[in-house]
Amino acid sequence: MHMNDLLTCIEQAAALVRERVAAAGMELPHTALVLGSGLGYLADELEDAVRIPYEDIPHFPVSTVASHAGFLAAGRLNGVPLFVFSGRSHYYEGYDFTTVTFYVRVLQALDVKTLILTNAAGGVNTDFAVGDLMLITDHIKLCADSPARGPADERLGARFFDMTHTYTPRLQEIARRAAAELSVPLREGVYFYMGGPQFETPAEIRMIRLLGGDAVGMSTVPEAIVAAQSGMELLGISCITNMAAGIVAGTEVSDDEVVVAAAKMSRTFGELMKAIVAKAAKDV
Repeated sequence: MHMNDLLTCIEQAAALVRERVAAAGMELPHTALVLGSGLGYLADELEDAVRIPYEDIPHFPVSTVASHAGFLAAGRLNGVPLFVFSGRSHYYEGYDFTTVTFYVRVLQALDVKTLILTNAAGGVNTDFAVGDLMLITDHIKLCADSPARGPADERLGARFFDMTHTYTPRLQEIARRAAAELSVPLREGVYFYMGGPQFETPAEIRMIRLLGGDAVGMSTVPEAIVAAQSGMELLGISCITNMAAGIVAGTEVSDDEVVVAAAKMSRTFGELMKAIVAKAAKDV
């Protein structure tokens, strides 16, 4: 896509969102939360919410994954204005990185300052267990493609940008405090991106462990890169819904177990998210 075409598409999508939010009498939130596989219930917790199906938003990709509902909600979570994306699109669905991360560009155009990315992930660290929540402290992506690849345009951010503090230390500390106050155990680690849709082989998981990965998944990292380019504050949290291939002898990985485990974790996850959003709003 030509850069001017991309910028036009971004503004058209942002205009629709502005219009729908204003028509509902809502203010535009400055924080957005993206819900991963099986975690969509939190969108139902929003007060005074307006829902916008992805197919209503110009140029938005539509998720083809059953566990991703496919709508953007704007409302208040415990009084804090919030965008909530119920479902996302993935590279493995056939979309390129520009399309997968389009919604982050739209959030940038809407002046969103804080992005919270969540996902269902496979546990690679052998100290982890199904049901754990992991604060993402960093990530590893070995595939060469990047959502920032292409013609440079300062309106989207610098061409060359630092990734040292992609996951904002201030937000990590807020997440730690919120988890401690709720007595929710919060692991910490490095998220390793794999494109999917096939799950990883045991040999790939051994490689990921050797390289320092603690959890593995098929989302989040492309969006994190765009968030870094656009200057957003970013928090990432993984729900460990399965142990990765070869970690537990005699078992296989399936999408069904991922969705079931995420559903079991959703209430604890939701309470933690509410606390984090509230603390982040007060700590600006």
